[in-house]
Amino acid sequence: MKITFLGGGNMANALIGGLVNKGFAAGDIAVVELNADNRSKLEAAYGVRTFAGAEAAAWDCDVIVLAVKPQSMKEAIAPIGPHLKDQLVVSIAAGLNLASLSRWLGGHRRLVRTMPNTPALIGAGVTGLYALPEVDAAGRAAAQRVLEAVGSAVWFADESQMDAVTAVSGSGPAYVFLFIEALQQAGKDLGFDDEQARRLAIETVLGAAQLAAQSPDPASVLRERVTSKGGTTAAALAVMETAGVKAGIIAGVKAAEARGVELGQQLGAD
Repeated sequence: MKITFLGGGNMANALIGGLVNKGFAAGDIAVVELNADNRSKLEAAYGVRTFAGAEAAAWDCDVIVLAVKPQSMKEAIAPIGPHLKDQLVVSIAAGLNLASLSRWLGGHRRLVRTMPNTPALIGAGVTGLYALPEVDAAGRAAAQRVLEAVGSAVWFADESQMDAVTAVSGSGPAYVFLFIEALQQAGKDLGFDDEQARRLAIETVLGAAQLAAQSPDPASVLRERVTSKGGTTAAALAVMETAGVKAGIIAGVKAAEARGVELGQQLGAD
């Protein structure tokens, strides 16, 4: 399988690095990247082939990964159209629906829409994927192989769910960082120095996430086990409930989903 990345930014770097680390041949990866410094770094880091523009040789591949910013996508993919045959096209651009991409690619339908998240940069991401009906099992497997180079992958049957994926896991790291930020600040308010507060907050989140991942029990049960009646945890959770912490998180995620739908309509307009 030969892969061409359109764009060589952070997420493309993560995917390329993950593929190479998992034994994918660097010589079978090409990157179309306008920035000369980025091209040099990619070549030096991974041994991949790079192109400054849409030379025909760049599109002699099986899979094309669209890794440019959503607002630049229409212009960026315009040169690809004449080179498209039956390649699988995988988009990692947030918000852009496949109807728009297909239209901009002259009606090409072998398309997969994905939503990775930033932990992919350290190989710990989770990606939601949706494929058009024209993508066969082999195409789905190829897309999954690319995205699983940086973490796990979850398929969805309806493209409308991808905006919710963006809201939950795409934006989700920011919610976790906010919690770490708050927990760290509370530690400092209680007298810890910066390093003590940071370490306690981050290690607590890491450990709790690992426990949740390894336990067959739902998070609600794990929470109850930590919460002794009349104890310190119960006191904290009571205040958080009054402050609407859980409800606020749920409302925030729903607001992110609604904004994703709105942005998708704006970005996909001709």
